[in-house]
Amino acid sequence: MKKTKVKVATKVKMTPSEAIVETLVAEGVNHISGILGSAFMDLLDLLPAAGIRFIGVRHEQSAAHMADAYTRVSGVAGVVIGQNGPGITNMVTSVAAANQAHTPMVVISPSAGTPTIGWDGFQECDQVSVFKAITKETVRVTHPSRVADCLRTAFRIAYAERGPVLFDIPRDYFYGEIEDQILAPHQYRVDNRGCGSLEAIDKAVDLLLSAENPVIISGRGIVDSDGIDVVKEIAEHLTTPVAVSYMHNDAFPAYHPLAVGPIGYMGSKAAMNTLKEADVVLALGTRLSVFGTLPCYDIDYFPKSAKIIQVDINPRNIARTHPVEVGIIGDARAAGHEIIKRLKEKAPYRKENQERVRDIIREKEKWEQELETLAMVDGSPINPRRALLELVKAVPEDTIISTDIGNVSSTANAYLKFNKGRQHIAALTFGNTGFAYPSALGAKLANPSSPVLAIIGDGAWGMSLHEVSTAVEENIPVVACVFNNGAWCAEKKNQVDFYNNRFVGADIQNPDFAEVTRSMGAIGVRVDRPEDVGPAIQEAIALNKPVVLDIQVDGTQLAPPFRKDALKMPVRLLPKYAHLDHRNW
Repeated sequence: MKKTKVKVATKVKMTPSEAIVETLVAEGVNHISGILGSAFMDLLDLLPAAGIRFIGVRHEQSAAHMADAYTRVSGVAGVVIGQNGPGITNMVTSVAAANQAHTPMVVISPSAGTPTIGWDGFQECDQVSVFKAITKETVRVTHPSRVADCLRTAFRIAYAERGPVLFDIPRDYFYGEIEDQILAPHQYRVDNRGCGSLEAIDKAVDLLLSAENPVIISGRGIVDSDGIDVVKEIAEHLTTPVAVSYMHNDAFPAYHPLAVGPIGYMGSKAAMNTLKEADVVLALGTRLSVFGTLPCYDIDYFPKSAKIIQVDINPRNIARTHPVEVGIIGDARAAGHEIIKRLKEKAPYRKENQERVRDIIREKEKWEQELETLAMVDGSPINPRRALLELVKAVPEDTIISTDIGNVSSTANAYLKFNKGRQHIAALTFGNTGFAYPSALGAKLANPSSPVLAIIGDGAWGMSLHEVSTAVEENIPVVACVFNNGAWCAEKKNQVDFYNNRFVGADIQNPDFAEVTRSMGAIGVRVDRPEDVGPAIQEAIALNKPVVLDIQVDGTQLAPPFRKDALKMPVRLLPKYAHLDHRNW
């Protein structure tokens, strides 16, 4: 028998910059976001020839928000870069946000050159220490010959642990001559994590079959693994209602008969009233975050005595916030496939529970009627809920929507509906303002054929409007829907409820955002009548250009506070402040 010769890859001469860029190419990276700097100029010079687009933002925080959304939509880890020192530290907020969002990302972090480390030189900062707590790992290049190996390690950990990784490289290590080989991703990382313990899955199946009122919670892991179809199968086989986890409204089709909507702050009362009656909860691809399961609308909906089956790819998340009956460490889609396979083996013929379906329909209809009633209350000039309702009616079904943090952005959680995954890009639990617009840019880069809208309050818009210049320069046609109520209204609501309408720092004096937008080369439109919201959005999408809609909404129509338990009525002990004591109002 003739022996087959195994091809062994041979090392070739290249520069460290070339080794980095070729590794990025092997990883399928087609663009990098950031602001150029002298520290990585040698690498930057290679990008056009490598087919990698460099997208220059106006602030590095925006770069990582773009990469976060790009990854959520495309599934490919985003890559960002900046000048050593301030360029990299400008990304702290957005990298921390991606870390809490479990978004794979690689931060290429040039640092001070090795001959000057420790001398407090120009733009020197210990970036590894700064990022250690907000990344899954910080990988330091210890020698120029290790650049490709260290970058592969960064990608391996980013995908395996679902989060950002810092790739820190002294600026002088981009130069020189090394011998190395470029590996394909399958040679150094594994994407398929499997379904988890089959014994645990069997226990989960038995629990589900014995349940009287099972409920499914579908989360980010289902979206990331493209597992929505398997959730449908399980739900339909068991006639089980499906809620989606906080700010992941795209984790199950909203128009499916068994969908009840999102849990969490400003979620769906239909979901909450359904979930509180559950005796078994199948939590697929969700960590069941503390904030995302808190009471809302005075409904303490997360069941205390239900038996929880939790499936998560990260063992740290199992039972981290709620005790479980069965914990399964595995890919949500793969675990779901095994669950439905065993359900059909043990109970192949299940009649639809028509009474349960009627209950679901009744809860949903009641909630939809409440949402519409709240939206149709007159506002001056526009009730923000009315604007959200008109927005949802106006957008095409394949629209991707990013949401910021704040009063209107959070209220959107109740109104936004999606029929497939990778459409809802929310700020999630880090809760920083200025997220939605750069994220919309990243989402559009990932899926150019879908319309992309950003829902942003005027406060958050002040932190991101500079990126309109990036959208114009790079020709990224997204629509910014700025809900302009002249205040930081999420915090203003606290001052209404707890501080007797004493407003300190809450009100904002805004410029004419439409005019500012036009001066930046984009299309700016002011909207101040509720009936104009839908047509303005449809026209903006049709233009296929960067558009900003300055939507004038009522600043007195406010959502409930984020955390009623987080503040107390003010008590003042010094005579000077006695008039501020709630007992003297």
